[in-house]
Amino acid sequence: MRLFNRYTGMISVALASFVCTLPAQAASDHLLSSIQKKWAECQYQSKDEDNQVYCLENLVKMSEKALSQQPDRPDLKVWLAISKSSLAGADGGVSALSLVKSAKVLLEEVIEQAPETLDGSAYTSLGSLYYKVPGWPIGFGSDKKAEKMLKKALEMNPDGIDPNYFYGDFLAEDGRKKQAIDYLQRAAKAAPRPGRELADKGRQAEIAKRLKDLGV
Repeated sequence: MRLFNRYTGMISVALASFVCTLPAQAASDHLLSSIQKKWAECQYQSKDEDNQVYCLENLVKMSEKALSQQPDRPDLKVWLAISKSSLAGADGGVSALSLVKSAKVLLEEVIEQAPETLDGSAYTSLGSLYYKVPGWPIGFGSDKKAEKMLKKALEMNPDGIDPNYFYGDFLAEDGRKKQAIDYLQRAAKAAPRPGRELADKGRQAEIAKRLKDLGV
C-alpha cells in the first residue's frame, strides 16, 4: 500500500582570484544541473513504476555523494531532500516514511541556515511534504503548516512555476477550487527556466491535468 496517494597590485590580485574561482563555480553549477536533469528524467521519462523507483534510488545516491563532497552547499541539501521525497512517493513502501522524515530535516536545516537558497525552494518542498504526508499518528502531515510554508515560498518567488503549482494543488486538495485555479493558471504562465526544459514540460503537463480536473 502506498504511503502517498496524493501524493547552487590589488586589481591584479582580485582579477586573478576571480578567474581562479570560475572552474570551481562552473563545476558546481554543472553538478547541480546534472542532478536536476536526472530528477526530471526519473520523474517524467521513466517507462514504468519499477524503472522510476530504480532511477530515483540512483538519484538519491548521486545526491548523497555530491553533498558529502560539498557539505556546505544548501542547494545540494534541497535537491537531496527532493530526491528522497520523490523516491518515497514513487516507491510508497515501508521505507517511505523514513525517507520523507530525512527530507524534512534537510529542508528545515536549509530554511534555518540559508532560506533564500534556490529562490526559497526549501519552503516549496517542505510545504508539499506537509500536505502530502499523512498526519499523526502515521506521519507529520499538517495542512496548516503546509499553507504557511507554501505562502512563504510564494513571497520569495511569486512568479515561479513550482510555488504556484504546489499552492494551487494544495488549494484544490483543500476544496478551494476558485483559488486553486488562479494559482495553477499563474503557474502555467511562469517563464521557462534555462536548462530545465524537461522539468518545465513535465510540470506544465501536471498543471494542465490539474486544471482539467477542476473543469478548466
